[in-house]
Amino acid sequence: MSQNPYDAPNTEAGAIPAVAEVPHGWVPPPEGEFLGHPKALWMLFSTEFWERFCYYGMRAILAIYVAETFFKLLPEADAKSEASLTYGGYTSLVYATGILGGFIADRYLGYQRSIFVGGLLMAIGMFMLLVEDLTFFLVGLSVIVAGNGLFKPNISSMVGKLYAPGDKRRDAGFTIFYMGINAGAFFAPIVCATWIGATFGYKYGFLAAGIGMILGLIVFQFMTGMLGEVGKPPAGKTDYTPIAVVIVGALAMVPVIYFLLSQSSILGYVLMGLMGLLCVYFVTSGIRSGDTVQRDRYIAMLILFFANILFWALFEQAGSSLNFFARDFVSSPFRFELFQSFNALFIILLAPVFASLWPLLDRKNVDPSIPRKFAIALISVGLGFLVLVLAIQGVGETGKVIWLVLALTYLIHTVAELCLSPIGLSMVTKLATPKEVGLAMGGWFLSTAMANYFAGVIASIASGGGGGGHGEEAASSIGQYATVFSQLWWLGLIIGGIFFFAAPWINRLMHGVK
Repeated sequence: MSQNPYDAPNTEAGAIPAVAEVPHGWVPPPEGEFLGHPKALWMLFSTEFWERFCYYGMRAILAIYVAETFFKLLPEADAKSEASLTYGGYTSLVYATGILGGFIADRYLGYQRSIFVGGLLMAIGMFMLLVEDLTFFLVGLSVIVAGNGLFKPNISSMVGKLYAPGDKRRDAGFTIFYMGINAGAFFAPIVCATWIGATFGYKYGFLAAGIGMILGLIVFQFMTGMLGEVGKPPAGKTDYTPIAVVIVGALAMVPVIYFLLSQSSILGYVLMGLMGLLCVYFVTSGIRSGDTVQRDRYIAMLILFFANILFWALFEQAGSSLNFFARDFVSSPFRFELFQSFNALFIILLAPVFASLWPLLDRKNVDPSIPRKFAIALISVGLGFLVLVLAIQGVGETGKVIWLVLALTYLIHTVAELCLSPIGLSMVTKLATPKEVGLAMGGWFLSTAMANYFAGVIASIASGGGGGGHGEEAASSIGQYATVFSQLWWLGLIIGGIFFFAAPWINRLMHGVK
């Protein structure tokens, strides 16, 4: 049995002999804790706060801005449909490039440098969105996508690298990190959309989001010492040449990303092809290792990737179809953009509860397994849409839903998210071998990319059923929402039920990973 480094005598942080004695190549962060976790966790928490401020600030206004700025000459239903596809294409590519960013960090650039270069590109792309030209706007989105691929999977992987194999604090650490994500996501729509966007114009919301990313880079750069040797470049890659090569490569990707953003149907096939290659790679890697346990763990990981795809395809209606629905069919005392902060607010309130709940249930031997938590998440996200369907049926085809109903939907979706997302991030770092954690995390985000693509297609159907006008046009649209939301409820219930009953088999494939 491998010794837990936390049970070993203290040694000087970063000393070569101490690192060499650690099992599985784990490199400990510098000594020192805050609230029971490595200090570096809180630095990554702060960095991710500003990066998520950037992302969710622009996400809150993206679909609305695209519909009103670039497709305003189309009928309103068509404008919303086209904007939803643009939104889905962008959010899917944001996650798809993570698999390449994880590979680059693992083998070439290191995690620390990947995070900084990626954040810098994201800030540049965000400032490009200020130009009111569709072509230039899509180029700006493409630069953001290229940068996010280097940033997002690698900062999540870094959190996992702060904890030794078998350290029970890992799940709680990811939940704390998740609070940083959602603290940024909470303030971003308020500042970028409800305040700056609504007052000065949505494009200035993009400016505020870009400034947030710059602040995140400043935090990361000045506090990098907290990470010590964690995430440093691989041996032989410590000069500045790899940085220059990666920046040139990222910029070379921009035309490709621009093309995929412009061709939504092609993007779908590309994502499915990449996911297929990823499955082949991990299964082959497990077989070639000669380790049947690792092979089975990779199979379990890929099965859970499928659950992740379905979950986020439903959940990510928040920034598109639910955003349009809030604008057109929800009676509210405040601006509709504020709904984009509800999920983050509920995360902040409930994350500490869930962080305490899982260890408590574990001590009582009633903690649901990872597959069961995924099943609960799928059923719950479907339940959120059922609430909206019942509300629509209650107000009729010409009325408006009270805002508390949509708030309840976001609350249910948040509970579902806490059962899957932080657990999934932690799961990847447990099931993958240390040398492939970055690639596996990229695979997790690739599955999320597919989900976001499908979410855009779903939103295009749901929000494209008519405009937010009056009479028959309005009735057609709210009826379309009810139809699509009802289908999403049944989809979550059925697939969630399958995962619930298949959980014991998936657990056997995981060979003790909890």
